Amino acid sequence: MNTSLSKILILCAAVLWGTTGTAQALASAEAHSVAIGAVRLAVGGLSLLAACLIQKKKVDVRHLPILPLTVAAASMAAYQPLFFSAVIKTGVAVGTMVAIGSAPLLSGVLDYIVYSKKPTKKWLLATFTGILGCCCLLLKKDSQIDVIGLGMAIGAGASFACYTTVNKKIVQYVDPQVGASLVFTTAAVLLIPCWFMYDMSWLVSLNGIGIALHLGILTTALAYVLFSTALKSMHASTAVTLSLAEPVTAFLLGVFLLGESLTLVNICGAVLVFVSLAFLTYSPKSSLNQEVHI
Repeated sequence: MNTSLSKILILCAAVLWGTTGTAQALASAEAHSVAIGAVRLAVGGLSLLAACLIQKKKVDVRHLPILPLTVAAASMAAYQPLFFSAVIKTGVAVGTMVAIGSAPLLSGVLDYIVYSKKPTKKWLLATFTGILGCCCLLLKKDSQIDVIGLGMAIGAGASFACYTTVNKKIVQYVDPQVGASLVFTTAAVLLIPCWFMYDMSWLVSLNGIGIALHLGILTTALAYVLFSTALKSMHASTAVTLSLAEPVTAFLLGVFLLGESLTLVNICGAVLVFVSLAFLTYSPKSSLNQEVHI
């Protein structure tokens, strides 16, 4: 796949992910964050599985990367309660910023450990600029950061980085859509106990159904298929840095849809993230598929 197209797919996936925190904020008060995460995985996993069956996609069980699939499923199962709980404790903007803002560095480390891929100067500069922008987006005069929520957000970032790293190995052997269906269906099974531990009555309302379908089909099934497809021709660390478009989306939705306040420092932060994404996405023809290693 063309490298530029892969980057566009990552950005599209990140924008979809950026709506998850706002969707949770609009959910019923009875909807617990862990329950929302379990529902998201169940709807997303079943949607992907149904799509694979309709398209009659075949799976060669002899070549399934069992260990990467297991790690990816466990990472996604852990990500859901960590991320949604962090959003509840720290707010949509802060929770999303910390979770996704911490992921690029963690992914860069994992990329080096697993694939022996040294970070490039371009990636380091883009990642530093993007994280600096995320920090500026977090600065508010009246904001108080919940330490436990902050820890949960970092845990979510680590889970996402881990998923991205092992998912690159999965798409080398399995069709991205098939791989995503296996990962999310397995992750949904791991979270089955949550269906009996939390109140699920909110699902019978129109609001609950809408939130579940949005989170499951758009922010999970569609977004992760786009992401997995792009990973076939991109380093995991680069993909995660491009995912910084997610917190920017969450921030903009928080400002314009949820009425969150906006300062000059916040605006500068958003500009920095956009600059980092533009810099990382831009690929001159002379160096389209080349990387300058440190």
